[in-house]
Amino acid sequence: MKIGFIGSGHIGQAVAASAIQAGYSVVMSNSRGPETLAELVRKLGPNAKAAASEQAAREGDIVVVTVPLRALPQLPISGLAGKTVIDTMNYYPSRDGRIEALDHGSTTTSELTAEHFPDAHVVKAFNSIFATDIGPTAKPKGDPRRRTLPIAGDDAEAKKAVTELIESIGFDVYDAGPLHEGFRFQNGTPAYCARANRTDLIDLLNQAKE
Repeated sequence: MKIGFIGSGHIGQAVAASAIQAGYSVVMSNSRGPETLAELVRKLGPNAKAAASEQAAREGDIVVVTVPLRALPQLPISGLAGKTVIDTMNYYPSRDGRIEALDHGSTTTSELTAEHFPDAHVVKAFNSIFATDIGPTAKPKGDPRRRTLPIAGDDAEAKKAVTELIESIGFDVYDAGPLHEGFRFQNGTPAYCARANRTDLIDLLNQAKE
């Protein structure tokens, strides 16, 4: 299976490296063009290549969108119809500017992502783990120290695909429910970037107030 990345920052690089270790191949892209990713692709190895964002979207069986939220309106939407899209984004007003709907709580970052990619199946994941934790805190299945990561989404098959990816790179998964429930593990909530097992994570998710 091939994973396309729209955005190749810290989270994108960490997920890509872990995915390659688990047997996936990756297509990396950014806003500056594939030529700027030559060194990253060299480090990731033969199962990685660089491409334009549109090509990464077309080639990926799963596509990871991992850019600053302010860049969402400029992202290409072609090539994503029917595909699973992982949204890793968080809202930081100091970086992204004020977004009234998010400030008022009438929507969530992933619901905005789903509006931008109306023909894709968006799943919120990897937004609540530090990039520097993705490799070092991964553990084999059955390890009592294995961490649980939350996901949210409206499509059961898309969530199944994302769950398989996350489990393959060393984490358990807790399905927090529909896409709107992603507010429970956005930045500023108790579950955000918590190194928690399933039981503790559920308790932290329940502490989030809508």
